[in-house]
Amino acid sequence: MSPRAREIAAAARTLLEESGPAALTLRAIADRLGIKAPSLYKHFPDKEAVETELVVQSLTEAAEAMEAAETREPGSLAALAEAYRAYALAHPHLYCLMTERPLPRASLPAGLEDRAAAPLMRVCGGDLDLARSFWAFAHGMVVLEIHGRFPAGADLAGAWKRGVGALRP
Repeated sequence: MSPRAREIAAAARTLLEESGPAALTLRAIADRLGIKAPSLYKHFPDKEAVETELVVQSLTEAAEAMEAAETREPGSLAALAEAYRAYALAHPHLYCLMTERPLPRASLPAGLEDRAAAPLMRVCGGDLDLARSFWAFAHGMVVLEIHGRFPAGADLAGAWKRGVGALRP
């Protein structure tokens, strides 16, 4: 990406992180940069391309978080769960952008989706069904937490521990 495209993506990410996906418009991005919206089209063909760049950033960062957890505690599903939850809660709007829509696979860098899944696949011994079950559990828990769906005082740490324990390979 050109320096200007990186600047646009950074402004889009800041806007998304601060105000959520509804605030992420090309006009708002341009306003944040002090330029006119048509100038963005020199670097991104449309809003979807900007969002795809943010998904790429998020998948890359999530992969890095999972890889770091795997390095710290090899073979630990609990460590991966903790890293996954921490990343999602630190970047809730970015996480939701990445996970609550169809993944733009055709526009992702080659191998990125596999890289993001690799630590979990290794911990699960290559068992795709187990990895998918864990991801569904972790994603569901995180989304419910992000959207404030658990009652006040709910023991989320206990729920995570129980769920991870039930899925441990």
